[in-house]
Amino acid sequence: MELSTIRKLPDGSNASVFPFHVSLKGLEDSVLCRDEEDYDVMVKYIAVCARRKNVIIVMYAVVSNHSHEGVLARCQQEAAGFGEELKRIYSMWFKRKHGEKGILQKVDSQALPLKNDWHVRNSLAYIPRNAIDNHCPVHEYRWSGFRAMFSQWKEPGRWKAGIRPVSLLTKREREIIMHTGDALKDVPWMLDEDGMLAPESFCDSAYLEQAFSHDPAFWLKTIGSVNPAEIEEELVNAPRRRLSDADFFKVVADITQAWFKSDPGQLAPEKKLRLLPFLWRTRKTSVNQLARVLGMEREMVRKALNLREGEKHGDAGKVSI
Repeated sequence: MELSTIRKLPDGSNASVFPFHVSLKGLEDSVLCRDEEDYDVMVKYIAVCARRKNVIIVMYAVVSNHSHEGVLARCQQEAAGFGEELKRIYSMWFKRKHGEKGILQKVDSQALPLKNDWHVRNSLAYIPRNAIDNHCPVHEYRWSGFRAMFSQWKEPGRWKAGIRPVSLLTKREREIIMHTGDALKDVPWMLDEDGMLAPESFCDSAYLEQAFSHDPAFWLKTIGSVNPAEIEEELVNAPRRRLSDADFFKVVADITQAWFKSDPGQLAPEKKLRLLPFLWRTRKTSVNQLARVLGMEREMVRKALNLREGEKHGDAGKVSI
């Protein structure tokens, strides 16, 4: 399959986009979605934030203490911006509704590129499989994009009376139903009979379907056979874990071989500068560690990453509520 594709973005422009896995990782002892209203708001904010940050949602799943999204974006920075915006506005909702401060301060947003067919298929199968975390069969789960795929929504009885286009909502209705003041006059989104945002109206099902060769059986088989522990480790946990210099060097060596057919110590300065933002966004690291592994001056690393003196990994993305 072709990983990149041409898509019309929310801002109306046509561009080459690439697949990314975005995760909003919560706390094991904290529940971020406490009732159906919270789940509904999180799903709607996924659509709203994608529109704000000019990315396209392919697949999503919201569970009690985290969410996953497969998105198409022009670059990793824009995919990461979507995740941070989702964290930011959901933080505001959570504080306003539940009156609790600080619970999302340690919630981390991460955006990782999906580098090959295996990554794309397993990520897009892993995401809806998260329904099992909420003790629900994948095909019955209300808070994922599963039912948007392979024209399941066209089956008889899928739609009932009461379907409403979001574009026709009044300003007051948008604030009450969509929980946003954004003008949504140009969106194709639809509300179903329960007032939920219908995933088939904002998910790019065509991308997922071509990833699985337009074969629903292939899609379902992958969901059933994917190793969730393996995918979670690679796409969710490993990027959030601080590695020793030796292990981090191995990671960097694998990346430099894939990108430049070279070892880290043999990279030209301009290639190191290309690599730095990617490593900073996708790995839990520090200026000092990057300087050691890439053989650079600390100040040069800090300047390349546009960091202030003393600023640490993740400082720019902190949200306090």
